[in-house]
Amino acid sequence: MTTLYYAVGACSLTPHIVLEWIGAPYEAVKVQIGSKELLAVNPAGAVPTLREDDGWLLTQAGAILEYLAHKHPEAGLTGGDSLRERAEAHRWSAFFTSDMHAAFWPVFMPYRYTVATDDAAKKAVVEAGHKLVRKQMAALNAHLEGRDWVLGEGRGTRSVIDAYAFPMIRWGVKMLPGGIADFPNVQALHDRLAADEAVQRVLAREAAA
Repeated sequence: MTTLYYAVGACSLTPHIVLEWIGAPYEAVKVQIGSKELLAVNPAGAVPTLREDDGWLLTQAGAILEYLAHKHPEAGLTGGDSLRERAEAHRWSAFFTSDMHAAFWPVFMPYRYTVATDDAAKKAVVEAGHKLVRKQMAALNAHLEGRDWVLGEGRGTRSVIDAYAFPMIRWGVKMLPGGIADFPNVQALHDRLAADEAVQRVLAREAAA
């Protein structure tokens, strides 16, 4: 059985949702980032970590999403298999990994971005992080104009990339001053995903774990 190691509040929520969408048997194991339990599986001590029955391990959310989407084509979560559709999936996976996710680091861990120890310096780093996050939210909001989902033309098609967006949108709701009120298309995607029964099951499971 496929096993997912996840931490509450982390982007490991993404493959957790995808596994629920797929519907094949899996086990979800709650861990603490950097814990001995997780280090025994993944020496980097990071989530998400995916383990298959034969012991094969896969890390990095984008890689896990691509693997699961193509392992289970019957779930229809790839976003399309033409050359350009695959390129678009890679494009948006990279966006969430390198642009959106990275923009939150100054907000979550301002001490990494300044050698100063005073509160004013840390506050300035957090504010710079907020600006970066809003820039990426604006890019996503513009892309979603006239779309229900990140990938595909017109109304588009639900894919693993929408699951990738979800935890980061939730971070924006919580961490940005004013939340995501300035990004109505992002809010609509959030609400669409939050209303999904599988997403609700995963959120309830992680909250209760």
